[in-house]
Formats: sequence, C-alpha cells, structure tokens
Amino acid sequence: MRLVVPPKILRLFYPSLIWEMPKGEKKIYLTFDDGPHPTITPQVLEILKNFNAKATFFCVGNNIKKYKDTFEMIKKEGHTVGNHTFNHEKGWRTKTKDYVNSVIEADALIQSPLFRPPHGRIKFSQIKSLKKNLRISATQQLGNLESQQLKFIAWTVISYDWDKSLTPEDCFNNVIKNASDGSIIVFHDSEKAVDNMIPALTKVLEYYTDKGYTFEKLGMK
Repeated sequence: MRLVVPPKILRLFYPSLIWEMPKGEKKIYLTFDDGPHPTITPQVLEILKNFNAKATFFCVGNNIKKYKDTFEMIKKEGHTVGNHTFNHEKGWRTKTKDYVNSVIEADALIQSPLFRPPHGRIKFSQIKSLKKNLRISATQQLGNLESQQLKFIAWTVISYDWDKSLTPEDCFNNVIKNASDGSIIVFHDSEKAVDNMIPALTKVLEYYTDKGYTFEKLGMK
C-alpha cells in the first residue's frame, strides 16, 4: 500500500515532526533524499536553476564522503542541506545509541539543524535522545556560532519516484493531486529513482510555476 500522503493519525502520533509549512504565500518545498550522487544531483541542480527554484537536500553522510564536490555544489547553488544519517539507517531496526551516533557522524560533515529520518522511521527513544543530546552547530550555513536544536522534517507528499512499478506520469500525478501551498514534497536524487524523478520533477516545476507558485528551501531558523 502506497501512502502518498501520511495519514492524520501518523501526524498526531509524531507531533515532533514537521509535516508541512505555513500556508498563504503559494510556496512549495521540494526535498531530495539519499544523495549526493555525482551525476544525478547535478542534473537536479540544473533543472532547479532553470526554474529559479530552491530546494532542500537531505544527504547521507557516507555519500558526502565519497562525493564531497557534489555536496559543495548543492550549497554553492543556494540550496539547503539536511542530515539523513551517515548510513541511511532504518530507525525501527537500529539501537537508539547507534542511531544517534550515526546522526552525529553525519553532522560532522553536514552541519545543519535539519534532520529527516530515513524511510520516515524513527523511534520515540531516538527522537528524545537526539533532542536531549544533540544541538547542531549551524556555523557553515548561518555564518555564526549559533547552535540550534534539531528540527525533524517529515513530508506532506511522497512522489514514490523510486517505485519501479510506477511511471514518471504516475509520480507526477502523486504530487499534483496532493500538494498545495505549504506542502513538503519528497523526491530522491538516487540511482533507484532517477528514471522517474527527472521527468516527474520537470513536470512538477512546470505545473506549479504556471499556477504562480514559487519553490523554496526549508528555513534554518
């Protein structure tokens, strides 16, 4: 069963997660998980530039180690980066101590107060421990020594771009049938998603631009 939109009970169950942004300004918030990737991420950046769009990239620490130049390219283009753990751990299957250590290890490279749990799966004990023990240094992105508590970012709509049984048109429809002002949309700059993601992303940008929306990155403050 595909949960393109998270059920209300899930949002109530996890009040610590941010599921959408404020409405009223015709803004859409595109996010990309699992990168950076040396060939796919630059394609995404070029498409975003063509539409004067900003986005947020939730990066895996191990991928940053391998593709540091691509990671730096994301920031240079004016997008926001967020933490997606070091090895893309599934929270439900990972001990809390190991999970927290993975986030800390990734933060050494990312330095962002934004965090998205891989697969959207995280234990309450992990949320509690991260809130208590981890205040992320935002020096790189904020330009000062301010330290912020972690912000847990969820989503409003998932495109399901990684699902090989779907077409780009299916992924596009998943988004436009469910996303509106203030929506946080999930795509993936990864090999498993690229065949659906690139054409679907382009069509989403065209669709909402024609309707007068702008595409914004998630705020750091």
